[in-house]
Amino acid sequence: MSPTPDDPLVLVRDLRVTFTGGRAPVQAVSGVDLTVHRGEAVALIGESGSGKSVTLRALLRLHSPKRTVMEGTIRVVGQDVLALGGRALADYRGKVASMIFQEPLLALDPVYTVGKQIVESILRHENVSATDARKRALQLFERVRIPSPERRLDAYPHEMSGGMRQRAMIALALACNPQVLLADEPTTALDATVQIQILLLLRELQRELGLAIVFVTHDIGAAIEVADRIAVMYAGRIVEEGPARTLIRAPRHPYTLALLQSRAHGALAKGSRLQTIGGSPPDLAHLPQGCAFAERCRFAADACLATQPPALELAPGHQARCLRTEATAAAANAVTAMA
Repeated sequence: MSPTPDDPLVLVRDLRVTFTGGRAPVQAVSGVDLTVHRGEAVALIGESGSGKSVTLRALLRLHSPKRTVMEGTIRVVGQDVLALGGRALADYRGKVASMIFQEPLLALDPVYTVGKQIVESILRHENVSATDARKRALQLFERVRIPSPERRLDAYPHEMSGGMRQRAMIALALACNPQVLLADEPTTALDATVQIQILLLLRELQRELGLAIVFVTHDIGAAIEVADRIAVMYAGRIVEEGPARTLIRAPRHPYTLALLQSRAHGALAKGSRLQTIGGSPPDLAHLPQGCAFAERCRFAADACLATQPPALELAPGHQARCLRTEATAAAANAVTAMA
């Protein structure tokens, strides 16, 4: 059943992803809830290993079924993704939801021209001729502002610069008019100037096409540029979620505050030293009984070590899994007053 205009295009409930290929099962994602509406961009942020990319790839069922157990609910544009198989899953990928991968040089096939790969995708999902498919590929190159687009269609991935390859990757992701766009750290390997160009392009395309975007990044600055809402992940869980401006100005989870204070343009007084987050993320094969961040948290109390904190609704659309939200708020306000 297709969603109504008011229904979310992406609905994830209690998603759990466990990898079983090692010595012990690793629960990389532990009960994630996420909704994304049409025309909305949601960023998943956090350190490496927090479960961001695992969550994103689960939306396309890209994990090996032999070594992965996925539980919960994933509905994308009304389709039960975990129930799809065979041709239905192949039809879903690229046509309903599509992904921009982190490193296009690895994602694109090196033995085919970029244009041929885009044409092949269009022919797979659309009932059009090869000539019309190439015309659409050319239009996509023009839309993502690749210079000399007709000539670049016949270029191989290694013949293009990093920024141009990423634009070609975006064109490929948009080739079959998906409603949901998944972006896995699409600017990580690019220099700062090209990064901002790609981020602005994604935002422009999202508004123009009405896409729902799920954007994975470890860079809060990139999340601010792209996202309407931000979900902060730690140890496989979303520990805080809310409107982007709210999370930046009034974080309520100690991990969110620590991420903000560890960046050069965070909520810091001029001339003050950057703060680091001490310790290391927990072993996902042996998660602690209580809050996974407690061992690294400066506000932790005994209760934090004993029980997993529930999600607290702090304001409409803003929630945090923390027993020490008031201490975090006081610290955030103090830092803001100094800035």
